[in-house]
Amino acid sequence: MAGGGEFKRDQNYITTRITADGRDGFPVEPGRYRLIIARACPWANRAAIVRRLLGLEGVLSMGIAGPLHDERSWSFDLDPGGKDPVLGIERLQEAFFKRDPDYPRGITVPALVDIPTGQVVTNDFARITLDLGSEWAAHHRDGAPDLYPEKLRDEIEDVAGKVFTDLNNGVYKCGFATSQEAYDKAYRQLWDRLDWLEERLTTRRYLVGDSITEADVRLFPTLVRFDAVYHGHFKCNRHKLTEMPALWAYTRDLFQTPGFGDTIDFEQIKTHYYGVHRTVNPTGIVPQGPDPSGWLTPHGRDELGGRPFGDGTAPGPPPAGERVPPLV
Repeated sequence: MAGGGEFKRDQNYITTRITADGRDGFPVEPGRYRLIIARACPWANRAAIVRRLLGLEGVLSMGIAGPLHDERSWSFDLDPGGKDPVLGIERLQEAFFKRDPDYPRGITVPALVDIPTGQVVTNDFARITLDLGSEWAAHHRDGAPDLYPEKLRDEIEDVAGKVFTDLNNGVYKCGFATSQEAYDKAYRQLWDRLDWLEERLTTRRYLVGDSITEADVRLFPTLVRFDAVYHGHFKCNRHKLTEMPALWAYTRDLFQTPGFGDTIDFEQIKTHYYGVHRTVNPTGIVPQGPDPSGWLTPHGRDELGGRPFGDGTAPGPPPAGERVPPLV
């Protein structure tokens, strides 16, 4: 927490990279690494989406932590016996401590773990998705989209940078503010950015260019959680997402696109935010709503043109063990 009641995110991550040439000591190898996510976490959601879109399921396994954690770390309470079936650990913390017994920072997802040694290689969420798109290219599925085309990179980074500061992280700055002044500032920045996005997406189907890019991957996890948790739990309540026509249609468009909605489990999302953040929600009561059925209604965004996967194709269905519950 920064001065004046402002929330300040610790952005010091383990920056070791898994690369095609193995220059950091960790070369790309099918079956060697395990991506650890939690369905609840928006930062981990990005990695799950990119892995799906690029078709890396067969070469990069994925472990899923449960939605609740304590001060120690995320735990694998969804798995039989409460242990990750590949790593054999109960808590993600164990993999961080194998890397550094004195690891001093938060235990975060997503994390890439080296299976032979059991140690975390990196939890640098922003770099992970970019490296999956570039360093792992030899293992992409046929028809995998280019999520970070060179000619659009400057614009992607500009747009995504604004979105991160004011929205991805902005909802947390609202929710975890401890002074009225800090909350009011974050709230204004958040809604200025949402209004900017609403205007931008009124006339274009995707954030940058005419296909899905890294910019959309970074925006979607925040928007899809907005009404379920950020609107009420984090006091981001000027409007609901469903009351912003372009953003609601845009997010439904992505939700109905293979690789996006099939990574979302609203019950785990709500269980995490309302159950873990006891300073914000002391009772730990998890709300029943909102009704999720609207996510499957027609969005009409096809009229704006664009091709979701560019010159590529849609990914196939997720592996059986990774499927999320259907909306009811």
